Amino acid sequence: QAQLVESGGGLVQAGGSLRLSCAASGSIFSGSTMGWYRQAPGKQRELVAAITSGGSTNYADSVKGRFTISRDNAKNTVNLQMNSLKPEDTAVYYCNRRFAPLSAWGQGTQVTVSS
Repeated sequence: QAQLVESGGGLVQAGGSLRLSCAASGSIFSGSTMGWYRQAPGKQRELVAAITSGGSTNYADSVKGRFTISRDNAKNTVNLQMNSLKPEDTAVYYCNRRFAPLSAWGQGTQVTVSS
């Protein structure tokens, strides 16, 4: 069964760092461009970073230079290193395929940045 499991969130002060991890079943991960998304209260879910199976990356303007996405194809994991965090980064973070995302999203991981 296809599955996405996110972890690594928490409470951090502005300027701090967190590293998120996502474990995906092979049927989702293999050969797919993967993305990290976030959804803040009252806002739509947005894509913040994506990485192709070959390692090419792109980022939303709001996180460029602060977040780094990476993947381990052998372990079917995708990570998001978040530095210089800001209060506006507060959201639930999810991973999923960038294209044709699964309808069944994972539970996400909460990131809260205090000012």
